[in-house]
Amino acid sequence: MVRPSPGLLPQETASPRDETGRHADGVFVASGRTVPRTGGVILARGSRAEVLELVRQDPFHVHGVAEYTVTEFVPTMTSPELEGLRVQG
Repeated sequence: MVRPSPGLLPQETASPRDETGRHADGVFVASGRTVPRTGGVILARGSRAEVLELVRQDPFHVHGVAEYTVTEFVPTMTSPELEGLRVQG
């Protein structure tokens, strides 16, 4: 989850982010803002270490305008479209 600080919106337009590339390469499965707009959610694939490294490099983190919480989960049930993410057992 991403929690924005009051300075996030100007930073958002000023700082290029590689989200489109992360979606294209399959690291980010889905992402978007929360409603109400108090932050955002990124569903990502990868080890905890890989995701934390992405967070460490993110311009929002580097400039101190967003705070991240990484929560791991094991997807044991999915819709048919996301069956490739499902973990058996």
